Amino acid sequence: MHHTYFLSGKSNFPLILASASPRRLQLLKQIGINPEKIVHPQIDETPQKKELPRLYVQRLAQEKLYAGKKHASESSMVLAADTIAAAGQRILNKTQDINIAEKHLRLLSGRRHRVYTAVTLYNSEKQRTFFRLVCTIVHFSRLTEKQLFTYLETNEWKDKTGSYAIQGYAASFIQSVNGSYSNIIGLPLFETAQLLRGQGLIP
Repeated sequence: MHHTYFLSGKSNFPLILASASPRRLQLLKQIGINPEKIVHPQIDETPQKKELPRLYVQRLAQEKLYAGKKHASESSMVLAADTIAAAGQRILNKTQDINIAEKHLRLLSGRRHRVYTAVTLYNSEKQRTFFRLVCTIVHFSRLTEKQLFTYLETNEWKDKTGSYAIQGYAASFIQSVNGSYSNIIGLPLFETAQLLRGQGLIP
């Protein structure tokens, strides 16, 4: 079993990660956090009627946190997050369907879109929840038909928010990023670290 790295040398608080995302786990390890337990929340990710992207992402993060809290002890910390891409008020959810991915990429082509991540941290000992909402603006270049279909052939878009992975081939299409880069991958590291620092988990 992996244990959390407590770089500050403070007393040990087990950290539960309520997320099935391998990218979030990788990002946490980047800042020296190795969760003791990983919970894969089984939640319904269907947006509610006319639900705004920022409210949707907050709701899902809270639902994931609730699922993770069921596995918490009296001294546990539970971390949960959800990330979405939004073109205007349209939520671009993860997909396995190449036709939906194509529609997403055509929508993003030549325009700016927003990536939201809601991050929640629950401290069982204090029975308190801490929250951050982070927004990054991403500017896509206008994709040619050849670029679009070449990217779809990579299969990198599968199960990715907005149907692209900025840490992969799609980086060649992105003109600019305004805000947190790690947010686009799935976890804004500065804001997450601030939550963890606030509870003495890292210096």
